[in-house]
Amino acid sequence: MKIIIYCQHVLGVGHFFRTLEIAGAMEACEVILVTGGDNIDVILPDHIRHIALAGLMMDKNFTHLHSVDPKKSVDDVKHERQKCLLTLIEQEKPDMFFIELYPFGRRAFRFELIPVLEYLKDTPETNCKVVCSLRDILVEKEDTTKYETRVIEAVNKWFDAVLVHSDPKLIKLAATFSRLDKIRIPLIYTGFVTPVPDHSKVRQIRQKLGLSAKKKLIVASVGGGNVGAKLLKAVVHAYSDLPSKKDVILKVYTGPYMDDEDKQYLKLFECDGLEVKEFAENFVSLLGACDLSISMAGYNTCMNIVAADVPSLVWPFSQNREQRARAQKIIRYAAPMTILDNQDLTSDKLSQLIQANLSGQTKKPHMKLDINGAFNTMEWIKEQINH
Repeated sequence: MKIIIYCQHVLGVGHFFRTLEIAGAMEACEVILVTGGDNIDVILPDHIRHIALAGLMMDKNFTHLHSVDPKKSVDDVKHERQKCLLTLIEQEKPDMFFIELYPFGRRAFRFELIPVLEYLKDTPETNCKVVCSLRDILVEKEDTTKYETRVIEAVNKWFDAVLVHSDPKLIKLAATFSRLDKIRIPLIYTGFVTPVPDHSKVRQIRQKLGLSAKKKLIVASVGGGNVGAKLLKAVVHAYSDLPSKKDVILKVYTGPYMDDEDKQYLKLFECDGLEVKEFAENFVSLLGACDLSISMAGYNTCMNIVAADVPSLVWPFSQNREQRARAQKIIRYAAPMTILDNQDLTSDKLSQLIQANLSGQTKKPHMKLDINGAFNTMEWIKEQINH
């Protein structure tokens, strides 16, 4: 079975890495991964072929697109991408077109998606199923009725199924989309998508760093890094104020998109116990080895925290409801998780919270979530093949 996966990240890297985890589980298929954001340097499994469209990204306020290549205008990039994507579909003749988020989001990219969807609808002999791959929580819209009407029309017209990468006992799509009864195609919950720690690598990390009941590791991260500098600055200041920092190692990960000025500021705090890097290989195993995670509350990071079963402090992105809503629900299912507000980002307050978590004062029981979303997605695809 040949599957073309379309994934457009516009600000962070969460959408890309979640889609990559799903694509990685499709070992029984020939997978063509089509991306359209800024380049992310990763090694892909052998069964995945990558096609990068000319890059488009969004500004931090989500108001307008800009070309990754400053020599190309947005209009020129759009024209190039539209032709490239349609030609790819025509030539490769996939059995499934797997679209991340659209039409529930990424409306700015309908210029290239609608021509493909119309082609597949008008050419039934292609026999290509169209599937929407959707995360757990949708971003709120100013005009909910208009938005939901547009989504319902698109889903019913062009799609064969919607896969929701969530565990319904935690978050159902109905929580952020009120008119699911109007959607006439199957809606399937796959469970959450996340890699899981490699226990041998967890042991290696702890041994290499000399971690013990006394020696602790904190991992501070902000995904792609576009909007997380404030949190990491607070963390390095709080670390400096820890009374027992000689017994604490802090690893800080800025992400690829953080401003250079902010990266350089964080680098000023590097010392024997504090390291600042852009990216961590096998991040979820690093979380599995640590004693405390400090991060934002995006889908991928929250699910990594659940998979690693590690105490955490999370600071939700304030521009929309998504991250705070997720964190508030996930507290019952994760290892001790504390939601940070802006007033918690003072050196004194954050230092106190770090010490409390490292001392184990916040331990409490938790329940299990389905985090086998990538595997379950592939199982669903196998069912479609057999039918």
